[in-house]
Amino acid sequence: MNWKELLTRQTEQAYKVVTHLVGLCNDSELNWKPDEENNWMTTAQLLYHTANSGGKPMNGFASGSWTSHEHVDGDMEKSKKMMPPATSMPGVSSIAEALQLLEADKSLALETIANVSEEDLATKPSPAPWDPKPVILGIRLLEMVEHLNQHKAQLFYYLKLQNKSVGTFDLYGV
Repeated sequence: MNWKELLTRQTEQAYKVVTHLVGLCNDSELNWKPDEENNWMTTAQLLYHTANSGGKPMNGFASGSWTSHEHVDGDMEKSKKMMPPATSMPGVSSIAEALQLLEADKSLALETIANVSEEDLATKPSPAPWDPKPVILGIRLLEMVEHLNQHKAQLFYYLKLQNKSVGTFDLYGV
């Protein structure tokens, strides 16, 4: 299997499951969060962040042009201190908006994968705004699929904590 096949397969599967989980959310519960303490995002904020976790950063890595992450610079410790509190993060206003944003991000992710060469995926150094060490582009894009999967799991647990009937098959899309 080559990089493009691997990335496409993993990306499609991640978005399939996230889309399913978003569909289990309700507009009336968008302000829900696990706890008032500990800087938790609301469901609306988590959905917004999740819908911007794959395609946009993949495109940033592939193009070298970043439109977000202004709170991050080359000093990781300084950047950690600059991370915005959850209360300042944007959120979606509806499940329909979350699904629309997610579909657009998925399209951007798949377009990005389609437009990079196998050679670039295997050899092109791709620094991150938060991590300037040289890592090849294919690994960086795979890390963004993992980023999306982390938020998929977070959404899964938000649903469980809201007593939604979700199980392993919902998490893995079986």
